[in-house]
Amino acid sequence: MVVGTPTSGLHCIPLVHPTAHSSSADNKALLLLMRPKILVVDDAKAVRLLAQKAMAPYDCEMSEAANGYNALFLMEKGLPGLIILDVNMPVMDGLELLTLLKSKPALAAVPVIMLTSPADHGVSAQLMALGIRGTVMKPFTAAALAEKVRSVLALEPLPLPSPPQG
Repeated sequence: MVVGTPTSGLHCIPLVHPTAHSSSADNKALLLLMRPKILVVDDAKAVRLLAQKAMAPYDCEMSEAANGYNALFLMEKGLPGLIILDVNMPVMDGLELLTLLKSKPALAAVPVIMLTSPADHGVSAQLMALGIRGTVMKPFTAAALAEKVRSVLALEPLPLPSPPQG
């Protein structure tokens, strides 16, 4: 167990929906704030890159961490709408981070999808008991991860670029 984890300052920023009284620039800024945020936590850079590729067609903000401890620091800047979390990592593994998340009221509501391997079979009951929203077995494709994420988080496709005028 890691002592002195950086969770005491976590908070949520309330979002305000655009109104008819807002300027266009204000509406664009608010819409950027309302984009779903996804945090990918895995010690393998290749897995984090695959997650980025899987979510590239969707209007969401991605961040990444190489272990659970680094993820806690990122969450101090703002809570994600979803965490994609590997089970086996150095420093603080996925089970330890998940247990910590679910023990804190400010963090317990954040949905978590676990990245598992056949070797993780022994902890699958613990993961389910902690309330994960699903699992994706490694190795996986970008399409499989995107499908699982979209089953948990409402994502809009990125808007198509406007054709050049002239």
